[in-house]
Amino acid sequence: MILTLILLPVVAAIAMLGIRPAAVRRCLLIVVAAAHAILTACAWVNLPAPALDGWLLLDAPGLLFLGITSALFLVVSLYALGYLSREDWGKRQDFEEGFLFTNSRESVFLCCLLLFLGMMTLVTVSQHFGLIWVAVEATTLTSAPLIYFHRHRRSLEATWKYIMICSVGIALALLGNFFLAVASTLSENNHVPMLVSNLIQSAPQLHILWLKAAFLFLLVGYGTKLGLAPMHTWLPDAHSESPSVISALLSGALLNCAFLAILRVQQVCVAAGQGAFGQDLMVGFGLFSMLIAAAFILRQADFKRMLAYSSVEHVGILSLGVGIGAGAGYGAMLHAVNHSFTKGMLFLVAGNILAAYHNKSTRDIKGVLTVLPISGILWVAGFLAIIGSPPFGIFLSELTILKAALDQGQFVVAICYLLLLSIIFIGMATIVFQMSQGRPAGLPAEAATNPDSSSFLIGGESALAVIPPMILCAVILILGVYIPLPLQHVLKQAAVTIGAY
Repeated sequence: MILTLILLPVVAAIAMLGIRPAAVRRCLLIVVAAAHAILTACAWVNLPAPALDGWLLLDAPGLLFLGITSALFLVVSLYALGYLSREDWGKRQDFEEGFLFTNSRESVFLCCLLLFLGMMTLVTVSQHFGLIWVAVEATTLTSAPLIYFHRHRRSLEATWKYIMICSVGIALALLGNFFLAVASTLSENNHVPMLVSNLIQSAPQLHILWLKAAFLFLLVGYGTKLGLAPMHTWLPDAHSESPSVISALLSGALLNCAFLAILRVQQVCVAAGQGAFGQDLMVGFGLFSMLIAAAFILRQADFKRMLAYSSVEHVGILSLGVGIGAGAGYGAMLHAVNHSFTKGMLFLVAGNILAAYHNKSTRDIKGVLTVLPISGILWVAGFLAIIGSPPFGIFLSELTILKAALDQGQFVVAICYLLLLSIIFIGMATIVFQMSQGRPAGLPAEAATNPDSSSFLIGGESALAVIPPMILCAVILILGVYIPLPLQHVLKQAAVTIGAY
């Protein structure tokens, strides 16, 4: 089953290049997304057997992030149907006459989108540090064309910044892998395989100095892809210039993949008795990321960049939760779930707002609740969720992290945490409520006032534009008042696995 989870989207991606009818391509996207979600659900019920001699295996952290990725991809795929239908593609044949494939932009887009899903799946099931490195780099290569979707100067700049900065990060992670290999050399002719399980079993015998160096380089390297400050500089541009469907996946799924890669090496450090070393670093990077996010969210002039800096804040919270440890580890795992679905919802709603106003300026957009009633309500609800208001799920996960910090006597960390959350709340509230209320400066875009007559409408908006974020909103609302027992079990096991429970 593990190989099927990886190969299904990869094979479908290749097929996308040879399918000419747009309706067939979009149908295939939904079928693959649904099939991937069903297989993932089966994995939650009964863990699949390892594959490739243990290189591919689903443990609790991998299962958690695979579930997030698959569920979010399915919802985003539904949104993508409406998004693609309103795009002016300007299809053309760019290959030589007689070549079997067409080079329509939609074909390339959907091909890369499915490859992206396949590579993120590979990250979640990889147990070999070399394969994890390859998979994380593959997510960069498959998502870069998606960022360049709009093909204008800003998207080109964002794409190159994404590739260049993440490539530097992945190079540092490769060096970290080399250091980890040196640390695992027990004698001249005795090397521990670079599998997570093997390194954990042999952890007491690892060379501590080389292990610490490996952790530092892997944290900085994968932390670049995660968006931890100060390595976060690619993230605001990439998230703000990508199509909304891609921004939702970048923030809600891709960042988790980099986070999981860091957790893998933290597992080894904990087994070697060096868990405190890694946790202290993660607390520092977490608080600094929240500080940078707070500084840039205040008076932010672009609402998609505001959401991007909010992602920097929340990856900082994830890092902080793992760094604090104890109950905060459980809170961090729960926070990963809540943040992924909340930020996915917000980016999809942001796409609706952008389609209506054709403007990302927070100063020029007014009256969203009037122009787009359903999206406006979701926009406000998403804001309340992302800043941690009850009864949404993020309130519960952030409170769990705060309680763990206080229980351990880390009062300075708790005070800094609350102060930064308060500043971010003020900055985002100012922007969101200014956008939501008031009168529109001009006539809303035609897409908002005269939607396609062939579309099923909800509150004057296309159903495909509002139902997906409504689903995500319902999920995060439910998680704020009730966590299903299977999810509780996986969250606890994931926290135990990484040594943060």
